[in-house]
Amino acid sequence: MAPRPLRAPEAKLVVASGVDVAADGTFCGHAALFRVEDLAHDVIEPGAFAASLARRGPEGVKMLWHHDPAEPIGRWLEIREDARGLFVRGRLLTEIARAREAVALMKAGVLDGLSIGFRTVAGRRDQKSGIRRLTAIDLWEISIVTFPAQPDARVVRVETAAARRPLAVPALTTEADLAATIRRASRLFEPTR
Repeated sequence: MAPRPLRAPEAKLVVASGVDVAADGTFCGHAALFRVEDLAHDVIEPGAFAASLARRGPEGVKMLWHHDPAEPIGRWLEIREDARGLFVRGRLLTEIARAREAVALMKAGVLDGLSIGFRTVAGRRDQKSGIRRLTAIDLWEISIVTFPAQPDARVVRVETAAARRPLAVPALTTEADLAATIRRASRLFEPTR
């Protein structure tokens, strides 16, 4: 039997409203919630991340800007399942311009979502309700994003740290900067193949 081709990764979005980021870019919250139907009619079951986390650890899961593999913006310090869902603690690398933008947007309450990029390993769809229950997920990345699919998820706490230096946040100064940002965001709405 020929091996099945690797399917494209999927994404799940979780809101992290009221985000407050420490001066060193550290924050935490839940990137996914268990047993909560999202806007794509998927429900993630407890234990779904266990094998992937055991294999990859937090260092094997990338922190990206809007699922763009060309824009890593930090690193995950801790990723684990708890009673609520997938708890994460990470640090935005403020030495990177895009991460400084993310810090400013998160502090302003404009950027407040977390989204997981993954491959479904095991799941089943209920034919009556159309809900897909995910029981095993291969977690590839967790992104900082704008639009959530699990609106009830929240950041649970923010760690404090002394400011190391003043935060220099680049502004969108030209129409070209704004257009480029809108183009990147619009990729979120493109259909997957």
